[in-house]
Amino acid sequence: MSDAVAFTPEELKKLDAGLSELLGHYPVDRKRAAMLPALRLLQEIKGWCTPEGMKHVADKLQTTVERAYEVATFYVMFHTQKPGKYVIDVCTNLSCALRGAEGMLKHLEVKLGTQAGTNGDKFFLRETECLASCGTAPCFQINEDHHENLTKEKVDKLLETLV
Repeated sequence: MSDAVAFTPEELKKLDAGLSELLGHYPVDRKRAAMLPALRLLQEIKGWCTPEGMKHVADKLQTTVERAYEVATFYVMFHTQKPGKYVIDVCTNLSCALRGAEGMLKHLEVKLGTQAGTNGDKFFLRETECLASCGTAPCFQINEDHHENLTKEKVDKLLETLV
């Protein structure tokens, strides 16, 4: 197992404390129901859902690592590979598409020098389904920070703020 995946003692302590607190909200015989918040906690601590972390979560929730992996790979908000520093999710659903999202995605690909769906060290640019901003389309998220009513100029200004 690589050092990038292993837990520091502080991370493991924080994860265990968080899992204990989470499990207090669920019946003893329903620990598996805490899977979503437990994976979220893991990702907040490590930056992604590491194999070692998913095994630890599965053990604490008294389920299988396969179940943790199934859940983590079902939801786009979970990363099962270490993402770039900035995860940019571009909505290209109907409302955003009608307001120019596909052109904005192409603009981002050129500006960032990457293709949508490619995970790099600095950027992970993704095309995604609805981000619930149909009235303020087009929109995207950068590390879950939501941005609406985007133009190429606004996108360029946002990109300039990324270090």
